[in-house]
Amino acid sequence: MKLSTRGQYGTRALLELALHQGERPVLLRDIAQRQQISLQYLEHLISPLIAGGMVRSTRGARGGVSLARTPEDIRLSEVVHLLEGSVAPVKCVDNPETCVRSELCVTRDVWGEMKQAIDGVLESTTLKDLVERQKKKEHPEAGMYYI
Repeated sequence: MKLSTRGQYGTRALLELALHQGERPVLLRDIAQRQQISLQYLEHLISPLIAGGMVRSTRGARGGVSLARTPEDIRLSEVVHLLEGSVAPVKCVDNPETCVRSELCVTRDVWGEMKQAIDGVLESTTLKDLVERQKKKEHPEAGMYYI
């Protein structure tokens, strides 16, 4: 399974919002610049994140986007499923009826295990976890997180 730029950039945009949680809304152009994402592409990614209830948009002079929920309440599994769909490496894992061999196919079993492992990692990782990892990378000499 390979994530597309939708999943990669969408997650990075949400991380940027989580890093600025509690501040004023963030301008899309600022996210695009800091995360090195095309503004046009970022605008395309924000719509499903708003529709999915993860991001809110504020209009006006002090407008922008912000997280609609706390970073600890947003799991990467939600983000990836919203932007990418299933993480199953082959169709028959989610839809056995797409293949007449599904019931007897041992490779399908392995692909299913692969999907479960990926889902497990994504389900156990929140935006808060990413914020903590990011801060640790920014200040590795301190061995602690800065807020």
